[in-house]
Amino acid sequence: MSSSLQRRLGTADATVLGLAAMLGTGVFAVWAPAAAAAGPWLLLAVLLAAIVATCNAASTADLAVAHPESGGGYVYGRERLAPGAGRLAGVAFLVGKTSSAAAAAGVFGSYVLPSQPLPAAVLVIVAATVLNISGVRWTARGAYALVGGTLAVLMVVVVIGLLGPDPAAVSALANPDAEAVRGPGGGVGVLTAAALVFFAFAGYARIATLGEEVRDPRRTIRRAVALALGITLLTYLLVAAALLVGLGPDRLATEATPLVTVVDAGETGALGVLVRAGAAVAAGSALLSVLVGLSRTALAMARRRELPGGLAAISSRGTPWRADLTGGLVTIGVAALAGPVAAIALSACSVLIYYAVINLAALRLSPDERSWPRWTSGLGLLLCVGLAVLLPTRQVVITAVALAVAWTLCTLLGRGRAPASG
Repeated sequence: MSSSLQRRLGTADATVLGLAAMLGTGVFAVWAPAAAAAGPWLLLAVLLAAIVATCNAASTADLAVAHPESGGGYVYGRERLAPGAGRLAGVAFLVGKTSSAAAAAGVFGSYVLPSQPLPAAVLVIVAATVLNISGVRWTARGAYALVGGTLAVLMVVVVIGLLGPDPAAVSALANPDAEAVRGPGGGVGVLTAAALVFFAFAGYARIATLGEEVRDPRRTIRRAVALALGITLLTYLLVAAALLVGLGPDRLATEATPLVTVVDAGETGALGVLVRAGAAVAAGSALLSVLVGLSRTALAMARRRELPGGLAAISSRGTPWRADLTGGLVTIGVAALAGPVAAIALSACSVLIYYAVINLAALRLSPDERSWPRWTSGLGLLLCVGLAVLLPTRQVVITAVALAVAWTLCTLLGRGRAPASG
């Protein structure tokens, strides 16, 4: 068996894999809680989330070029800061993305088989795991179809929402009362909404974990991150605007499935079936992509003996098959124990912590290693920490406990053991 992964992915492949992670669970699940926090200022929250994502993307791209190997923030924190910092990034990524994968599977199950969502969720996790074990090229090809279908469904929602608005919704946006403008938490409400929306942006980390599998990492990773982030920002702004115009901020804040509701409100209820199918497709797309990123981070940690060394095994197909299989099994466990809402809450806080470590590591890059100004990393660090602590207290506490336990276990596992070779 080979000890390294094969470089088979180009810019288009990496971009689509990033889009598959970003245009997934979040775009169908995040709008109601974000609108409840931000009110009619939801678009401002989307823009703020995009600023955070841009800063993080800049740091991620520069670090990925400097360290073109699988592992993402785990490798960057370890090499640029300290082993403990890398370990924190690694466990934050594993906790956050395992939770995100479980949430995606839960959303898939609830749309495909509402009466028995868990069996459907388990089946889609198994299918995605088999695809990943089969090889990254298969995953990339599947992502093309999934991303195309998701974008088509979202554009249907945008057209219906903007062209067939609810008159009461338009009136509410044109003449918001003082309470609505302030939101439940005033300016803090907009920041909280930005933290939730950022969860939907965070898939570009998927591109960084492909550092060992893309051709010409310096060119490919930077272009793929910029393209994926730009397409996602434009899509989210259009969807948010359509939901605000079609439903209004008050109604949007109470809808569990706002994209279906806006289609029904536009007297095109037959298209609601299409939107529900699109949600299932998007969830499957996100799951497919996130599980690959999970296994590559687990691979990097196993090579350094901070996870069991057996997870570093590479199959004849060039994939870390044991890490892929383990990630799938753990995701099934999380999906069985926690519903999609709880999984999303845990993921949001963990992912912000992960990017805080990445920005801190990027501050250690030399000027000739940077293609973005150094202040973008500082701003990203500040915003990640600020948004994380502004999430509901219960979510922050659960995340802190989960990360502390995982970090301690990895520390004990790696103590006194030499890194694995190759």
